Amino acid sequence: MTLDFYEGAAIIRRMAILQELIQMTRELGRVEHGLAITGEGNTSAALGDGTFLVKASGAGLGNITARGFCRVDAARALALLDDPRCTDANAGELLRDALVRAGDPRPSIETMLHAFCLADPEIRFVAHTHPLGLLRILCSRAGVAPFRRHFYPFAVVTCGRHIATVGYHNPGLALARAVRAELARYRRAHGRSPRLLLMANHGAVALARTAAGALDISLMAEKWAQLLGGVQHWGGPSFLPAHAFKHLMA
Repeated sequence: MTLDFYEGAAIIRRMAILQELIQMTRELGRVEHGLAITGEGNTSAALGDGTFLVKASGAGLGNITARGFCRVDAARALALLDDPRCTDANAGELLRDALVRAGDPRPSIETMLHAFCLADPEIRFVAHTHPLGLLRILCSRAGVAPFRRHFYPFAVVTCGRHIATVGYHNPGLALARAVRAELARYRRAHGRSPRLLLMANHGAVALARTAAGALDISLMAEKWAQLLGGVQHWGGPSFLPAHAFKHLMA
């Protein structure tokens, strides 16, 4: 009876996290936000038991249901990053071996990236999107450089003073390894994981403890990008003075 009670509680907890993930994902996929269309982007949530939920390959964000997510064993997904058998060509198929439920659809090719991000206990939800305004800059010759300095206080409050960045890598194994290296560098430099990761020619990854936090970071990153585009018509950004950050991060 005791085991049944605890298993029932675990199921209820997983269902609650799933509903949060569905709600966040649908909001990210709303057309008016311009963050993702068709099968773009992916989201995930840690379940607190060594497994996590991640969007299935090809599923759309805006109308996703519970069937659009897979449950993945975190340790198995992480092991693929250093598995000599794993290549960009076969990573998608090997990820099937990390599924907790054999009948689930194939997980997103970026599942390894999600597994590494969620390995930080402070990160419980991950939202990866391809925002239109952001990509206008990330796909330009400027790349990630314009986001290294702040001019809008609320971008600091929401996205953090420092962001993580990677150059372009093919989605899947190559990208996951690049993100692993960048997050390790960031943690050494700043003592914690970033809230926002920007990927050249690709998009954004929001990292948060809550679904609401991941959504806020995603939307603020897009607003930041749109502001960057707008200020160019008025002489360029007026960057925040150094003393502003102590107040903003308090």
